[in-house]
Amino acid sequence: MNTEKITVTATVGADAAKAWQYYTQPEHITKWNFASDDWQCPWAENDMKPGGKYIARMEAKDGSMGFDFEAVYDEVNLGESFTYTMSDGRRVDVTFTENNNSTDVTVVFDPENIHPVDFQKAGWQAILDNYKKYTENN
Repeated sequence: MNTEKITVTATVGADAAKAWQYYTQPEHITKWNFASDDWQCPWAENDMKPGGKYIARMEAKDGSMGFDFEAVYDEVNLGESFTYTMSDGRRVDVTFTENNNSTDVTVVFDPENIHPVDFQKAGWQAILDNYKKYTENN
């Protein structure tokens, strides 16, 4: 198993409160949680507390494939950071660091063993870039 973590980041033109809200609330998650325009996130549920569950449906717009992304929160520091464990046991840490009128969002995650690390990093970065664009434009 690959033990080297993958990091993706984005500097979002929003204060930390808005950045947190748009990253964690289901009504916003469904607007940005996909890596390309031919995919969508039709629904999401988010119970942000230790032991709470996060589930987001990710699927191709043409209906050819899809899956539920599921995780359980290990730690939540409201407005600052959270950690969750995905259903396959991999861990993800997300932090929000406000600086002036923007917020740095950093996602660090354990890679899986199916796809190349570069492919995984590109996919997660594309989702984070969608989040940045959505947050700054709304």
